[in-house]
Amino acid sequence: MARKVIIDVDPGIDDAMALCMALSNPELDVLAVTAVGGNVAPAQATRNVQAIIEQLDPSRWPRLGAASEPDNRLAVDRRSLYGADGLGGAGFVVAERQHLLPSEKVICDQVRDAPHSVTLIALGPLTNIARAFLRDPELPSLVGRIVIMGGTVAGPGNITPAAEFNMYCDPIAAQTVFRSLSTKTLIPLDVTNRIELSYDLFNRLPSESTRVGRLMRKLLPAAFRGYRQQFGLEGIHVHDSVTLAAVVHPELFTMKSMAGDVETQGELTAGATVFDRRRVPAWRHNMEVAVDVQRDAVVEAILHDLCAVE
Repeated sequence: MARKVIIDVDPGIDDAMALCMALSNPELDVLAVTAVGGNVAPAQATRNVQAIIEQLDPSRWPRLGAASEPDNRLAVDRRSLYGADGLGGAGFVVAERQHLLPSEKVICDQVRDAPHSVTLIALGPLTNIARAFLRDPELPSLVGRIVIMGGTVAGPGNITPAAEFNMYCDPIAAQTVFRSLSTKTLIPLDVTNRIELSYDLFNRLPSESTRVGRLMRKLLPAAFRGYRQQFGLEGIHVHDSVTLAAVVHPELFTMKSMAGDVETQGELTAGATVFDRRRVPAWRHNMEVAVDVQRDAVVEAILHDLCAVE
């Protein structure tokens, strides 16, 4: 039986790739795709989710959730990396959708409809999930699992020396989710940074006659350009796609039970993920954390899942 999932995204070219991998994967039943502000502002994130779904036109459309404005202004975005629209200036025109429900409402409804059976795949800031938990305090115990892309264990952050992007965008929401009674898996930068896709990727993409092939060929050049200009890299990191691979191919990852929390204040440390790794820890273990990965196998899995969807 296919696993029921909700994918919470802030697209982002990497998010678009993860959605390509997920939407027609027979192992996943994508109930909903919910937008959250992060790589781009909330309104743009909602448009981008619509655009990606329309470009892919899956045989079974998921429910869509609209991103709401955050409680505080987004601390940072990634438009300098992914372009003003988050999708490399692709310029997709989307059909105007009326009456889209807020993402947190969609999450609550879908989890309530299938209690203990839904995996939340959080590829952006944790704003929506925290709001869903505040809206419905029983929800954390009804979620099957939350798989979170974000944070670091031993490595540096990618926005500040201490903080990873998703955690830094909304550290209060991240702390709310970390401290909740839900079952959680964290895929941190320590693991996702080990996966780098080279320009040879274009030779392995599906044909341009397929929707995935066309979409990826339109989006990926901007990602490679951004990584080269900002980081001096000839390849790209695909943190969200690695996280999606961890859901579909968990055997390729080594997990460790850990006790984690998120720092919400501090001039230098806001958004930092903190783990109690003392000899005699005082914190209760509250999540599984990916600590190792079969790098080459995950690259092959990502390429296989991209090519298998059509």
